Amino acid sequence: MNGRVVAITGASAGIGLACATRLADAGASVVLSARRAERLAAITRELIAAGRQALAVPGDVTSEADNQALVDRAIATFGRLDVMIANAGIGFHGTLEETPPDAARRLMDVNFMGTYLAARAALPVFRRQASGHLIIISSIVGRRGVPGTSVYGATKAAQLGFAESLRAELLGTGIHVTVVFPVATVTEFHKAMLRDFGYAVQGLGPRQSADTVAAAIEAAILKPRAEVYPYAKSRALAIAGVIAPAFTDKAVRKYGRRRKDPKGSPDR
Repeated sequence: MNGRVVAITGASAGIGLACATRLADAGASVVLSARRAERLAAITRELIAAGRQALAVPGDVTSEADNQALVDRAIATFGRLDVMIANAGIGFHGTLEETPPDAARRLMDVNFMGTYLAARAALPVFRRQASGHLIIISSIVGRRGVPGTSVYGATKAAQLGFAESLRAELLGTGIHVTVVFPVATVTEFHKAMLRDFGYAVQGLGPRQSADTVAAAIEAAILKPRAEVYPYAKSRALAIAGVIAPAFTDKAVRKYGRRRKDPKGSPDR
């Protein structure tokens, strides 16, 4: 990682923070973006105090200007940009009837448009350099939806469609595009859902740590590939969804997400 410059959206917690710490420890210069400016500044101070190269650029991933500022500050400070990790995202789980239009629009704005804007800001730099790597943090439900994730899953599937088309456009340019499909990850994700929408969720299924995902992302930077499944067994779900979709519909029902109230009891 020595000499590489990595920009990360949603870097104040969870997978973004795990990537920032891991990649900085490996020698990368990390440029961190998130809305929580004070927290971002504290993280950056800790990295610098530990002898790492880090820069905080507070911003909102839904803002074109803020995404451009992230890229511009990276170039101004470190002279180049090698990797853009489009990580920022929010969740909302519920049946279609439980998902109001304003929540659906917010999900699309953050999860898809945030990815689009981060990629669009980074791509001109990558083209000038004839090298670069866009890494998009999707979700396994972007490959195979489960009950209670219809709109959230749609935004994650949109990231996949975007990446596949972009990867074909950039073939032979020296620019790589990778989609990462984590399973449920132990982060602040559900606390943020409770804060933003007033409820959390619960459900069955495998879980992994944010550092496990960050390790898989580091490996993909060092050896680029189109898709990354940090929980290896989840690839089988993606394959089953293509080969036998009706069978998979039945199989994933037990992994559906249920809402629970702030005290932890499911509301249905």
